[in-house]
Amino acid sequence: MMPATQQELPRQVRLVEVGPRDGLQNEQQPISVDDKVRLVDELTAAGLGYIEAGSFVSPRWVPQMAGSAEVFARISRKSGVTYAALTPNLQGLEAALAAGVEEVAVFAAASEAFSQKNINCSISESLARFAPVLEAAQTRNIRVRGYVSCVLGCPYQGEVKATEVATVARELHAMGCYEISLGDTIGTGTPGRTRQLIETVSQHVPRERLAGHYHDTYGQALANIYASLLEGVAVFDSSVAGLGGCPYAAGASGNVASEDVVYMLNGLGITTGIDLDMLIAAGQRISQLLGRSNGSRVARALSSS
Repeated sequence: MMPATQQELPRQVRLVEVGPRDGLQNEQQPISVDDKVRLVDELTAAGLGYIEAGSFVSPRWVPQMAGSAEVFARISRKSGVTYAALTPNLQGLEAALAAGVEEVAVFAAASEAFSQKNINCSISESLARFAPVLEAAQTRNIRVRGYVSCVLGCPYQGEVKATEVATVARELHAMGCYEISLGDTIGTGTPGRTRQLIETVSQHVPRERLAGHYHDTYGQALANIYASLLEGVAVFDSSVAGLGGCPYAAGASGNVASEDVVYMLNGLGITTGIDLDMLIAAGQRISQLLGRSNGSRVARALSSS
């Protein structure tokens, strides 16, 4: 494989900020609507163009997302910024639309074992459940983003074949998802495997319709993002202060920190439109509120200098 040159990297990258949803959904301590609204507003002010601000799921399963409708009602929306929500079923979609959500997401797994543990059904059954969500969204001109989890490994079955990931991604794309986010749920992926994955999936879904969602459990997230850039992927999910994880994947640390991604992209001369200082300030505040150290190495380094 020939080494890529700087000119082959995308000139612009879009970050999908998942901190207010994926980052907070597993927190044990209560987080007020006021604090969630402030976080979203600070991320907006920092220049994030896409913010996943909540999730319309049963509060019995994800208590931290119980106030999502109020969050969407109170955030200070900025023109040109997408405020999205996770909607796993038709009831969730209806609630999201009533709250003024502009874009929604659905979530499938590339691992049969993970799908059974996560939502108690097979992959094919989960896709069938999403069909009415996608149909209803299309009739109302609401865009739907698709997530695929366990693309580079599963906590229950171990290896997940790239062809299995490609099958799920192809189905979601065919059902109407305009973009497919490939999630390394347990963070075991490495750059070589990441490039091979994208090469395989891109035979079924165009690269410009793919995004990367990398957890940093093994310290590989930034390397995997760079590998994805070399493969022509220009959209990445990240979480302010590295918040988040997966309740169904024991030991899986948070998403890659948005601050660290922006710092790397700035160094590569790639445009994001994000103010790093303001992003760091938002991460510091939410970390202090949660009583934990900031998961961003860049934030820790710059804040101590």
